[in-house]
Amino acid sequence: MKTLRWAVLSVMVLSTLAAYSQSISNESIFATGANRTFSIAGGTSAATFTPTGDTVDPRAFHSATLLTNGQILVAGGWVYKAYCLAGVASAELYSPAAGSFSSAGTMSAPRYAQTATRLANGDVLVTGGFTYDRHACFNMENSPAVKSAEVYDHVHRAFKQTGAMSEARGGHTATLLADGRVLIAGGGKDDGGRSWLGEGSVEAQVYYPAAGTFIATGKMTAARVGHTATRLSDGKVLITGGWASAGPIATAELYDPSTGAFSPTGTMTSARGSHTATLLHNGKVLITGGAFDLNGLGSHTSEIYDPNTGLFAATGNMGVARKWHTATLLPNGKVLVVGGGSRAAELYDPATRSFSPSGVTEVSRSAHSATLLQNGRVIVIGGFKRGDAIAPLATAELYQ
Repeated sequence: MKTLRWAVLSVMVLSTLAAYSQSISNESIFATGANRTFSIAGGTSAATFTPTGDTVDPRAFHSATLLTNGQILVAGGWVYKAYCLAGVASAELYSPAAGSFSSAGTMSAPRYAQTATRLANGDVLVTGGFTYDRHACFNMENSPAVKSAEVYDHVHRAFKQTGAMSEARGGHTATLLADGRVLIAGGGKDDGGRSWLGEGSVEAQVYYPAAGTFIATGKMTAARVGHTATRLSDGKVLITGGWASAGPIATAELYDPSTGAFSPTGTMTSARGSHTATLLHNGKVLITGGAFDLNGLGSHTSEIYDPNTGLFAATGNMGVARKWHTATLLPNGKVLVVGGGSRAAELYDPATRSFSPSGVTEVSRSAHSATLLQNGRVIVIGGFKRGDAIAPLATAELYQ
């Protein structure tokens, strides 16, 4: 019976990835030895990605947080061990100087799709996430979320428990507010088959670092999981899209820290879940990709949110459809978009409102992390290859 259940689960995962792969068939990549170029939307770009050290553990849907000393804390994620897809409790540190990873302790609970937020004092708050009980891996129930939270002490390089959230959640968001508190919003009680398609929550809480406690705040106007949360220049937080029980949604709302209330704002041009939202230097927010329907296919469309008008407007399309990708603001104001099922990376230029090719990664990645280092490079870590959600990657690479 266990073997049959595992077979059914594998078919479900692989069929989802196969369907997603169809959405990115418009890319064309040409590679010759170490000198790679690729063709996308009529343009070419020399390779700008180089391998760096491998992670201690392979992982996807993990967190990666820049510490004050320039190192990267990589925590949690899902792995495949002993016929079981499950969250892990391990953590590790990446040293840019050494170009290598080393173990960094163990969290109190295994987690994937959790949040990790660097606090004002340099410590890192880790909240929620999904996790399988190893003894329950073969049943057909979705992975349950946890409500526990912990703090990584960057001085003593160890995790310590802090107050728990009022409810279990994964696929939620955590946003550092201007006053040092952290807004926790939405999320689901189970992973909905790892597409975050399930019953999202409208509940939100605020974490107070000094007290180590979570306090309830206003409720969102819509239940969401797999959404985005972006702190705007005025201190408010923009919440966009996400999954609801009927599929991705297009609504957006604003959280006002001064009142603790959420209020509707403009509607996106497209429903999206598992997309990205990046605050630009001009104060606007770039929204890219994400799943747009129940089939989970990624989108190549993008749009801009203008806080001055509260409206969304379409901007240039990406050359490749993506979901579970990353979008990283670079020091020059452009945005690097990586992965989501493709090796082709792209740059968004706010001045021209368009995307252009920007190198080819060593391997296609989804559910990876991309973090801007203090030296201006971007480190891309883990994830899973297109067509293979069973075996997360242990590799990492640098964008120059």
